[in-house]
Amino acid sequence: MKFSEEFLFNIPKTDLHVHLDGSLRLSTLIDLAKQYKVELPSYTESGLTELVYKKQYKDLAEYLEGFKYTVAVMQNEEALERIAYEFACDNFKENVFYFEVRFAPQLHINSNLDYEKILLSVNRGLKRAKDEFNNKEEVKNGLKPLYNYGIIVCAMRMFNKYFSEYYNKLFQAHSFSTEKEIFKYASLELAKAVVYIRDNYNIPIVGFDLAGQENGYPPDTHYEAYDYCHKNFLKKTVHAGEAYGPESIFKAITYLHADRIGHGFHLFHADKIQDPDIKDKDRFIKNLSNYIADNRITLEVCLTSNLQTHPDVKNLKNHTFKDMIENDLSVTLCTDNRLMSYTSVTNEYKIATDNFDISPKKLKDIIMYGFKRSFYPDNYKNKRNYIRTIINYFDKVFSNFYNS
Repeated sequence: MKFSEEFLFNIPKTDLHVHLDGSLRLSTLIDLAKQYKVELPSYTESGLTELVYKKQYKDLAEYLEGFKYTVAVMQNEEALERIAYEFACDNFKENVFYFEVRFAPQLHINSNLDYEKILLSVNRGLKRAKDEFNNKEEVKNGLKPLYNYGIIVCAMRMFNKYFSEYYNKLFQAHSFSTEKEIFKYASLELAKAVVYIRDNYNIPIVGFDLAGQENGYPPDTHYEAYDYCHKNFLKKTVHAGEAYGPESIFKAITYLHADRIGHGFHLFHADKIQDPDIKDKDRFIKNLSNYIADNRITLEVCLTSNLQTHPDVKNLKNHTFKDMIENDLSVTLCTDNRLMSYTSVTNEYKIATDNFDISPKKLKDIIMYGFKRSFYPDNYKNKRNYIRTIINYFDKVFSNFYNS
């Protein structure tokens, strides 16, 4: 069934996989670059659209190029708070009632910023937007659900040692360690820091993520960090199966206790399996997908982003999202990066419903997976009550559009 863009805009939505440093307003990037003397290839929106933030990229490397500019302007408290506030407003305005925004604090550490300042600044911006929207009459009188958010903190599979002041110092301090050992130490340090900040600053840090280059940097290197999060009741998601085969997803689940998987694009691609010990590739895929389905390990699907970073996928209809919904997996649609991908949550649902066979019931299921499998920053009872308000609101919007 095809759904109108107006309907998809109005229904309640989540975004559980979206990067703060990939979702700046282009005008804000230019403004902050001028303010903080950050060199850009162009200082006009049209120029940056042509040179950096394109609608199509030749590969993942080109897609990631734009982050060096966004991260460069996110190196003080004021910029972090402003970007977080605008990000939250942009989501709430399109009826994304709940999102979990992620970023890597270690990319923002410098002589003036530590973990606490970084996370407090981002939270101030998000909370200010949340309070403004929840103070609107339609929310206070119960006509619309409450707006809310969580923060997911990203560890990195690998770093360019020249990317930040912090990592220059880290490599110098561990000069006798291998690169992978350094990355392992960094992830564990981050895990300890965010658990401490969550517990002592009342910030809704709800999850831990692992991002960065998959190929050559397997998830099991970061086992200790994830084990620490696991033992401290911090939920876990992992970028896996985005640029590497199904083994990456398997390791994220078995080594890192992943509650959700970011992307999972290659889940059904048996030809991408490289492990020589896996003899029956089709059986491996079947067992892995069945395990994911049975345990309701939710896949955070980013359609536009995957098309941009996998130009060999010429047609969206060839995306493995089709296999995911046909196998009844728990999936939720996400933006990944609102700026880099020129997208919104509404747009992700529009292209999904335009290209795949999604009934009203299936659409509602996908929407509700986002809320039910979120790392909601409250107790289970309150989460269930909140989801009930979302279900009621979805039904009301659907009725207004299709049963009137």
